[in-house]
Amino acid sequence: MVPPLCFQHLKQYRAMYRLRLIRKSCLTQIKLLGFDTRLCHSSRPPVDLIGINYPAETINGRKYRDNHQTSHMPLSKINHILKANEFSYKVNGYDGRNSVNSILGFDSNILASNALNEDRRSAATCLQSRGMLFGVFDGHAGYACAQAVSERLFYYIAVALLPVKTLMDIEDAVENERPVLPMLQWHKHPNDHTSRDSGKLYFNSLRTYWQERIDLEEDEDRDVQTALMNAFKRLDNDISLEAQVDFGDPFSHFTPLRVALSGCTACVVHVDGDDLHVANLGDSRAVLGVQEENGTWSAYTISNDHNAQNADELQRVLSEHPALERKTVVKHDRLLGLLMPFRGFGDMKFKWSGEMLNRVYETDILSANEFVKMLPPNYHTPPYLIAEPEVTRHTLRPKDKFLIMASDGLWELMHRQTVVQVIGEHLTGLHWQKPVSGLSFTLGQMHRLLQERKSRAILALEDENSATHLIRHALGSDGFGTVDPRRLSKMLSLPQDLTRMYRDDITIVVIHLNSANM
Repeated sequence: MVPPLCFQHLKQYRAMYRLRLIRKSCLTQIKLLGFDTRLCHSSRPPVDLIGINYPAETINGRKYRDNHQTSHMPLSKINHILKANEFSYKVNGYDGRNSVNSILGFDSNILASNALNEDRRSAATCLQSRGMLFGVFDGHAGYACAQAVSERLFYYIAVALLPVKTLMDIEDAVENERPVLPMLQWHKHPNDHTSRDSGKLYFNSLRTYWQERIDLEEDEDRDVQTALMNAFKRLDNDISLEAQVDFGDPFSHFTPLRVALSGCTACVVHVDGDDLHVANLGDSRAVLGVQEENGTWSAYTISNDHNAQNADELQRVLSEHPALERKTVVKHDRLLGLLMPFRGFGDMKFKWSGEMLNRVYETDILSANEFVKMLPPNYHTPPYLIAEPEVTRHTLRPKDKFLIMASDGLWELMHRQTVVQVIGEHLTGLHWQKPVSGLSFTLGQMHRLLQERKSRAILALEDENSATHLIRHALGSDGFGTVDPRRLSKMLSLPQDLTRMYRDDITIVVIHLNSANM
């Protein structure tokens, strides 16, 4: 006969066993749901399995709690990660022409997702021409192209903007080995990369560009829109020619061939007085933060995405190829079924002839795991990809308070209106001054709401850099305007091989405008 005490223990064990089976079944379903959500492109990450806390349950008078819990990252470490690449610059009050500058300053930041960050950013003041330049460059198939473009494009724009007389003076100084006045003043973070093994090649190509401008005496009707257009196309052409002339050192990460076969999108802004020009290739965006007379914020998008979601862009691509290719030029919303952006630098595998690509693939300079050594499917009438930017001009108004430039890593996580709202409230502090109506709240709910508001205000004070503040919201938002520290901690704690499933590299530049001067 079994003692009564053993029967009591047996009942407890059976109850615990049933609980484990239920939990195991729930976890299996959650994993399946998480897997399914990753198959589609969504702005929300898959179901979070990290740190699921089960409530305590009582079985026959005893409490049992699942011990699968994850310690949250401390705020100091979160801030260290978010602020590692942040950069801020305050612009001098005068622009050198005895007039007040239209830019107060800018904030920028980069948060990598890929093991090797493929995004780049640039900012510079034009010293021999006018205005300031800002750029966001989203690389793919490696970072080589984004790196090269981030270093070179602004010089090409400066050359395109300079009068022929100034170019002649520069050429004379170079020819006679005299010091040359710099064209640009760069504003860089110490972590921003610089390729050191291609400087001579880059300079020679740039010099050829200004020599051609001198020979052609291209000085009439020289406007910013034309200069941006010409600079983009000329740089992409030089990237192509450099790779065809010399494949380069196979041990270098920045060989002309690696630059040419990788690719990047580009969003570049030129600001001179109240004239703002945006030159865009691909799916990075420039969005103005506009404050209306009643104090509310609205988003005004200046750039257009160049992908299958843009009907005009899709029609442009289809019209440039024979009707027989209509079903293959864009497949599954991708160029030749492979590439999402329809415009970009590099990516010569979508631009060169089939004969040229086959000749390149026969070389030993590229390892088999770097690039697929075969032509894209249905590759009949290249080029399929162009580097001609869409240039938009906008006259700045007093209500234009800031401009946000960002790679698609941000826009996949946040709507443009939310982005502007977050930055606007961060800059004005209005968010913490809004009255809270207690009509629909209990006293306890009101207390919790005020506690949340206090914690959010503390988090906001952590960020003097607007780009950092935006990244914090993009990763940690609970969907109701609040940064959830637990969610932020989990997003920053993901293993490297999982991070890319949740988000892309994020690069942000926030330009603060001097609306009092407009």
